[in-house]
Amino acid sequence: MKKTYIQLFLFLLLLVFSGCNDEWKDEQFENFVSFKAPLTNEGVSNIYVRYKGDQKTTFMLPLIVSGSTLNDKNMTINVAVDADTLNILNYERFQNREDFYYRELNSQYFSISPTVGIKSGENTALMPIDFTLKNIDMVDKWVLPLTILDDVSNGYKVNPRKHYRKALLRIFPFNNYSGTYSGTALRTSMEGYENETPIVKSEIRSYVVDENTIFFYAGNIDEERQDRGQYKIYATFNETGGVSLRADNANIKFKANKDASYTISEQMDAVRPYLLHRYIAINNIDYQFTDYTMVPNVDITYKVSGSLILQRRLNTEIPDEDQSIEW
Repeated sequence: MKKTYIQLFLFLLLLVFSGCNDEWKDEQFENFVSFKAPLTNEGVSNIYVRYKGDQKTTFMLPLIVSGSTLNDKNMTINVAVDADTLNILNYERFQNREDFYYRELNSQYFSISPTVGIKSGENTALMPIDFTLKNIDMVDKWVLPLTILDDVSNGYKVNPRKHYRKALLRIFPFNNYSGTYSGTALRTSMEGYENETPIVKSEIRSYVVDENTIFFYAGNIDEERQDRGQYKIYATFNETGGVSLRADNANIKFKANKDASYTISEQMDAVRPYLLHRYIAINNIDYQFTDYTMVPNVDITYKVSGSLILQRRLNTEIPDEDQSIEW
């Protein structure tokens, strides 16, 4: 009896596996078109674009044809700006804090073609986006929202998942000096309380103004302040190693007490020999400013002194600058 049960079990097992082996021949997933623009925790995809003033910089956004078989059609993919998705994202994430809202990138700063071609036999294509970012104000969080439009007549189907058919590109222009600086060596003290424990921020983010200028927010002010745009400190780097600090809002009563300077040093990584570490240090920072909006009708003067250090990691094996920097 036991032998009969074993034989029956083996027979049923053979039927199961033979059925599976036949089914895979007919299995085929549909080809869907998607953007390759993975989202960060902030709900957008960060892209970095070299700032060139009024000159054009081209960013290549990948499109992918998914599926278990190779694409066998010539496709013309229709792409459009998608303000509706950006509006929904803003409200869902920030509710009534409109100063935190992502702003749709103005058409003066970019140009795209409404169509992208994908050839038969290929499963990827690159969509060029031309940026011209002169005079862009990085106090605002600029996003270029794109979507792939449905168009079966052109031989393609859009991926039904919205995070694949959408690309919410947050634009970060960069120059040689912009990025996130370590702020642990920069001290902010209230005037009259210099001997008390100073305010220290672990990171201070800087933003592009032009090819040789960045700005950061004064003292302990950061992106959380609704009035942050009134407290911009500009740092202009010159060829002789000097850094000129200034502010464009007279109400903050900005005063530089010393001439700042900068140094650049480089070092190859000990473990990854192709990785170059570039360090930019801004030294002798010493300025003061007045916070005139935190407490109504009360001016609070702060003194800021110390240094900032930026580290960039560059993969020397990648020729494209925006791709070689490990952001």
